[in-house]
Amino acid sequence: MVPFAGWEMPVQYSGVIDEHKAVRSACGLFDVSHMGEIEISGDSAIDFVQFIMTNDIERIADGQCQYTLLCREDGGVVDDTIVYKFNIDRYLFVVNASNKDKVFDWMQQVQAKEKFPDVSIEDLSASYAQIAVQGPKAIDALRPLLDVDPADIRHFHFHLGLLAGEIEAIVSRTGYTGEDGFEIYLDPADAPALWKALTDSGMPHGIRPAGLGARDTLRLEMGYPLYGHELADDITPIEAGLGKYVRFSKDFPGKEVLEKQSREGTSKALVGLKMLDAGIPRQGYEVQSGGKTIGQVASGTMSPSLEVGIATAFVKPEFKAAGSTVEVVIRGRAAKAEVVPLPFYKK
Repeated sequence: MVPFAGWEMPVQYSGVIDEHKAVRSACGLFDVSHMGEIEISGDSAIDFVQFIMTNDIERIADGQCQYTLLCREDGGVVDDTIVYKFNIDRYLFVVNASNKDKVFDWMQQVQAKEKFPDVSIEDLSASYAQIAVQGPKAIDALRPLLDVDPADIRHFHFHLGLLAGEIEAIVSRTGYTGEDGFEIYLDPADAPALWKALTDSGMPHGIRPAGLGARDTLRLEMGYPLYGHELADDITPIEAGLGKYVRFSKDFPGKEVLEKQSREGTSKALVGLKMLDAGIPRQGYEVQSGGKTIGQVASGTMSPSLEVGIATAFVKPEFKAAGSTVEVVIRGRAAKAEVVPLPFYKK
């Protein structure tokens, strides 16, 4: 257990590699109740939500969710989030725990500046626990408990229903592992009972509790960004390679900066690195070419699935082409690595 954003968080139960492989081959159970939940409602909710996010909320229907970024005027990322659309007047943003207060304050500042008086912004984080069931056997683990067949919930859709006959929950077919799976939002008082029920129903399908360690190796194999690594207040979505989640057909804070970067290019680019020499790359390690510094590792680990060191790194754009060879300085030693496309792991 480690302290994180005011929480005591499980890093590992049986071991990071064991948990990681359970998620890839069977099913993993994550307690991610530390995530923040902010609800936006009111007559102008859709206009406000459309303005604050880089993606286009009008592209999805009620009962769907969408990945998006929230940006500052200078294009830096306040947070990356998934927004749940209940109806035209009600939306739930799921934000990173360490950014919850920052996002809430930023939303209120934008509301005041842009004059959306009939919009309510509520921090409901204390009202939700969140449990994630991830892996190819996630449907089998969840099926005995949910009031509909979980296979009928489409990806990036959600269902308001009952679990174990009496637990009210939001069940979405989303996740942060690259595997099929579900994220469940429910009253914190009901969370221990649901955790036990999922453990019991998933037992025949190889379910394992999984901690933050496996969550990080799983997301990195998929090239998914983690705030504070691939995203930050001083990193834009374009620099992080997330331009597909930015819709220039609408207004949002930072639009002009991102349009210019999209048009003219950026001073750094996010790439995937796969180690050719032995060694594990870590956040902050220097990336070189010919002995000269060209960038820095954003996230790095030993991939349990591929059994090789992998990393994301911000490098000078001229070194972003797949197949390029660079060096990562690991404990004073320049170890060779290859620039590769993301994700690292493919089925």
